[in-house]
Amino acid sequence: MALPFLPGHSTNSNLGVDNFRKPHAFDMRNGVPVFVGEEKAGIGGKALPGQKIAPKSKIVPNGTGQAAPSWVVHDRQVLRFSAYFQEAVHEKREEKYRIRNCTILYYLEDDSIQVNEARQENSGIPQGTLIRRHRIPLPPPDDDKFYTVEAFNVGNKVTLYSRSFTIRDCDSFTRNFLTKEGVKVPAAESTEPVDPYFEHRKQQAATMQPHRPYEKCDTLKQFLDNDRKVLRFYCIWDNSKEMFGDVRELVLHYFLADDTIEIREVIRANSGRDAAPKFLRRSKVPKEVGALHKPGEITERTVLNVFGPMGHGGRYILDSLKTGAVDKSCYTDADLTIGAKINVWGREVTICDMDEFTAHHYSSKFNVAKATPIHYKQTEAAKIEREIPPYNGWGSEEDSRANCLKLIAQAPKRDFIKFMKKDRQGLDSHVLRFFARLDTNRPIDMDRTFIISFFLSDDTISVFEPEKRNSGIVHGKFIERSKIKKPSGEYYQAEDIFVGAVVNFRSHQFIITDADEYALSYAEKHQD
Repeated sequence: MALPFLPGHSTNSNLGVDNFRKPHAFDMRNGVPVFVGEEKAGIGGKALPGQKIAPKSKIVPNGTGQAAPSWVVHDRQVLRFSAYFQEAVHEKREEKYRIRNCTILYYLEDDSIQVNEARQENSGIPQGTLIRRHRIPLPPPDDDKFYTVEAFNVGNKVTLYSRSFTIRDCDSFTRNFLTKEGVKVPAAESTEPVDPYFEHRKQQAATMQPHRPYEKCDTLKQFLDNDRKVLRFYCIWDNSKEMFGDVRELVLHYFLADDTIEIREVIRANSGRDAAPKFLRRSKVPKEVGALHKPGEITERTVLNVFGPMGHGGRYILDSLKTGAVDKSCYTDADLTIGAKINVWGREVTICDMDEFTAHHYSSKFNVAKATPIHYKQTEAAKIEREIPPYNGWGSEEDSRANCLKLIAQAPKRDFIKFMKKDRQGLDSHVLRFFARLDTNRPIDMDRTFIISFFLSDDTISVFEPEKRNSGIVHGKFIERSKIKKPSGEYYQAEDIFVGAVVNFRSHQFIITDADEYALSYAEKHQD
């Protein structure tokens, strides 16, 4: 029985105490006294009434040695706890509360916490990351402090932003870590909390029957097995019965991945047709072509009215027998063989040949050998030799010939390398000059003299007649510089003109009588 608190009946609390030191509670900052003794004890280290002194250290060490901080030692170390919280549901008859299972991740490197919730199908509530990673403060009145690892253990309840989470289990790494730190970790709860409304929905989904019978249409397997496998057929479309029609060569591509057909036309050079990229774009080709249906006339399913009015209040079911479906059979690889005629939107296309890959496909799948190909390529017309009209004397013969070779006339090309070697270089003019007279018996022409110049750069020849007084003949250019042919049809070269030679320049015969010093020295140096 305690003594009453009366004078003479109470003991002295300071008996046996020899430490009466007062802690430092105030400090001066920028000339202002600031209270800094919130976490300091009273006189002699004794706690003040209502004061809770936080421990000086936590159970998780900062590291090994003074140079290893916690964010280095505990890098990528995360404690994983399985928890749940109960959420009340108002104004709903089916459920009164929800049990939401989540995962609490505690990062040892910086004491940050993250809460994740697994997503449920058709839950109607936001799920995923409930609380992003950061340091979470303790609930009031200790909201100036943050959660540490001491607050997390199996069976504990932690309040994170007004939500009470019950920890029911942890992973093996978390259990081993807490055990090494000296914390006793209880066993996990035997049963997992179950949301009654969620279980009710699972039972309803299991007993629910589909409105239409299940039809398996597996196109993925066909695509994965036959992707990039294309059959190639060589075909013709005979349109010669129509006005201005002819036989058109086509290449048919059949894609095994989705049973579609693409047709391209083989357009020859100078055929006069536009080079269209495709004759038929890639699509399924129906065997029978009829009138186009109106929008909504063809549907995958037919709705039958069982009873009741039309519109709201009626009862409908889907027609499982597909009585209103339109049968649209399309061409497959079994319909494409050599000699077969297919209807491509009203055009009759005949298959004439196939490539080696296509023949191997038919032999391996259908056990059908390759049939004899049908000759479909048109015979090329005989090539007409181009006739060059005779030279009429206007301009050079090379220039006149170039006008007949191309639609747009182009100047004849010169031998540029020979021109650079034989062009004038300093004192070397590369022009051979000869003196000549006409080979004639006419007295008026017997005394006429001419200067023949042969240009080595392009094998051209010019004939000049010098002035002779009182001759009555106009002097000047006799033949303009150009290439001159021999009577045999070949052009004159430098070796054909020498002293004593008789040359025929455009029906005029000249006898070479002499040459200048440069022509004689050039002939001596190039005797070969």
